[in-house]
Amino acid sequence: MVIDAHQHFWHYDPQRHGWITDAMSAIRRDFLPSQFESECVANGVDASVLVQVDQTEAETRFLLQLAEQYPRIAAVIGWIDLLAPSLAERLQYFSQFQKLHGFRHIAQAEPDDRFLVQRAFLDGISLLRQFNFVYEILIYPRQLPAAIELASHLPDQPFVLDHLAKPFIKARCLEPWATHMRILAQSKNVQCKLSGMVVEADWHAWKPADFRPYLDVVFDAFGPERLMFGSDWPVCLLAGSYARVKELVADYVGRNCPQHKEKIFGDNAARFYQLKAGHHGLAA
Repeated sequence: MVIDAHQHFWHYDPQRHGWITDAMSAIRRDFLPSQFESECVANGVDASVLVQVDQTEAETRFLLQLAEQYPRIAAVIGWIDLLAPSLAERLQYFSQFQKLHGFRHIAQAEPDDRFLVQRAFLDGISLLRQFNFVYEILIYPRQLPAAIELASHLPDQPFVLDHLAKPFIKARCLEPWATHMRILAQSKNVQCKLSGMVVEADWHAWKPADFRPYLDVVFDAFGPERLMFGSDWPVCLLAGSYARVKELVADYVGRNCPQHKEKIFGDNAARFYQLKAGHHGLAA
């Protein structure tokens, strides 16, 4: 069972999707399940984890509606206001949706590099475990020290780091990202997605060799038991086709740890998100 652990859908709206800059005009349009279906069929993908891009509860409900209609969507990562006084009540409400497995905040956009460890945010994340929700960490390298603190402060909360924390691949810069990643990986409650890499490289001229130093770090730090493939479709289309993105990870795994291919391309995600085999692909 091949699971894409990170993909998105949206009805493009210039205001809600202001993060899509002029340089990203190629993805300034709708991306919906019908388009993703053809990618999955062509690339042998059985199921996916659908992740939020807009920070509203309306977005979470939109993703859940799609998940109900399309069995290939095995899990949804939505958004909720983790700072809200009514958080416990909202978590109780959202706990009724079987395919909702966790939440993400776009912490990379926060001006405070220690946003993740402010008292109110820590208190919010500490409630997730009661409802069996995971939390996805979306940050830039400069915010890794806060992520390290977050993971160590809440050792029973399952976390997954998106996009390797977006290292500076185009600039071929490894430190201090590599050191911080090794420290973060010491917290066994943290997984890492092999996703989003091509967008951090030279969009038009990247080569597989550009990614090896970064993959070497995360494979050594997290081990094959805590890594999972994600396409980051359709954002990945800025720098490469779905097939090229999948092949990039498959080639590295094939060369370095072929015995762990099934884990990285499905089993680890199924375990982390607590997915189980169902009649149509995977169902939560």
